[in-house]
Amino acid sequence: MIRIKTASKPDIPLIHSLAQTAFPATYREILSREQIEYMMEWMYSLQSIEREISSGQVYRIGYEHDNPCAYTEIEKQSDNLFHLQKIYVLPNFQGKGIGKAMFEDAVQYIRGNAQSFPCSMELNVNRNNKALNFYRKMGMKKLRSGDFEIGGGFFMNDFIMGLEIS
Repeated sequence: MIRIKTASKPDIPLIHSLAQTAFPATYREILSREQIEYMMEWMYSLQSIEREISSGQVYRIGYEHDNPCAYTEIEKQSDNLFHLQKIYVLPNFQGKGIGKAMFEDAVQYIRGNAQSFPCSMELNVNRNNKALNFYRKMGMKKLRSGDFEIGGGFFMNDFIMGLEIS
């Protein structure tokens, strides 16, 4: 059974801990160790997560039988555009439908918080990420691609995918 809840400031260390496992496992075959370390500090320091929550970005944490195993981060960018900033499932919980449940939860969250319909959810995904097939199965379409400088001499080489939500 999967249970999903909205994170609050006391959950910041848990999100940080989940990211310490999920993020490097996702990118170890795609990015250099140096870039992974840079991005971990940039995106997942305790201060960064706190700043995102304080600015209104929403983290949702997934639990399987009371074991925290996944998280998403949703950012409202305008009345009818949301960005799924993060969606990760711990490696030993993958293949159990948790990613699908987290994705569908994000869509439901957006439905409940959009000002008008149809609205859109977008996400960035590394062009070499095996999750591309998952996003396609969930109905997302490739909208564009880009190479985004993130500092430290590093880039995110992403597709931006989108889903219309009605």
